[in-house]
Amino acid sequence: MLSVSDTETIILNLVQPLNHQRDTEVVDLLSALGRILAAPVTSQLDFPHWDNSAMDGYAVRYQDVQNCSAAQPAVLEIIEEIPAGYQPQFMIQPGQAARIFTGAVMPKGADTVVMQENTHGQENGILILAAPKPQEFVRHKGSFYQAGTQLLPAGIVLNAPEIAVLAAAQCTQVSVYRRPRVAIFSTGDELVMPEQTLQAGQIVDSNQYALAALVRQSGAEPLLLGIVKDDPITLEQTIAHALANADIVISSGGVSVGDYDYVDKILGLLGAKMHIRAAAMRPGKPLTMATFPHHDVADGENNQHSTLYFGLPGNPAAALVTFWRFVQPAIEKLSGLSGGGKVEFVQVRSHDELRSDGKRETYVWGKLQLINGVYEFHKAGGSHSSGNLINLAQTNALAVLPLGTTLIDATEPVQVLQIGKPATMMPVCLAT
Repeated sequence: MLSVSDTETIILNLVQPLNHQRDTEVVDLLSALGRILAAPVTSQLDFPHWDNSAMDGYAVRYQDVQNCSAAQPAVLEIIEEIPAGYQPQFMIQPGQAARIFTGAVMPKGADTVVMQENTHGQENGILILAAPKPQEFVRHKGSFYQAGTQLLPAGIVLNAPEIAVLAAAQCTQVSVYRRPRVAIFSTGDELVMPEQTLQAGQIVDSNQYALAALVRQSGAEPLLLGIVKDDPITLEQTIAHALANADIVISSGGVSVGDYDYVDKILGLLGAKMHIRAAAMRPGKPLTMATFPHHDVADGENNQHSTLYFGLPGNPAAALVTFWRFVQPAIEKLSGLSGGGKVEFVQVRSHDELRSDGKRETYVWGKLQLINGVYEFHKAGGSHSSGNLINLAQTNALAVLPLGTTLIDATEPVQVLQIGKPATMMPVCLAT
């Protein structure tokens, strides 16, 4: 049985990111939200495109106003009014100024903007009542970004700010990584679909729905293969179909040591290389991870990659915990996300006493809450059995009790992993 740390290392070392040439597609900006940029973007535009005013006021020559005050104002002639979108027609000469508005192009000869609150109008002129700083309220051409340099790097998620930048750069189509394909199925004779009438001994397959949602939340495309009964032939056919159509295959159930747990045996028959059979964690001990090598020939090159197989526990809480801990980071890395695969924990204060038998690394689900400016972990109420799905609702964090730790007292620090958020979202900044 592998430690959680060794399990994570093995999995992430086996994940090869999508190819930046073969595994990409071009989308328009309105379809780019949440996608991962596959190639760096440059622009031939400077930002700002020209020197412009950051304030409503007057464009002046600094040397004309550098010594003025309310007692001795500078008197300047207004020669032009420059709204945004207008090209100035005159050059500012000594003793002159132009009325200018926010975002408008600076006229030649002017190097400073005086805000209108520090002026007083008079016929055909303006009084400058306070000396500005040199070049005050002027946004210079190229001060935000210089044409020809990298505007956005590859491997980032395109959210609203990045899409705004691309639009401003007139980049209306972008190359993004395709979404990884993840096949999902559940195993067990006792499982039925939600719309079916329950008979004695049957349970609803909630795992497939939860895992599909988590896969979508991770930026991948789920391929749902339904429920597979405890029949080796059907299971082998389903796995073979999944391997032919997906980058990652996830099954839940059938990976323990029971008489009807066939997954590991079938994987061996299909030629899988087994890497993990159990992890020293609670919940989630019965975890299988295997790879199926494939060879693709594209553009004259022999490119090798592996399909990843995750056999998750059948108990719903265990299935979700192992997904958050291992599968989501694997999807992130596979998807081409820069830095993908890094599992980040934050230290917060525990509101409740947390207990474990200390024999395995233990995960306790609950909520991160901001209390008096400090984040606290509040343990979910009720049983923390791996079969209890109910109290997972509305949780957003997993607290970790390391191997050998049997107690974390209330108010003591605890490491937590944020859950229930898109993998591409930035974590919150947590106070300690």
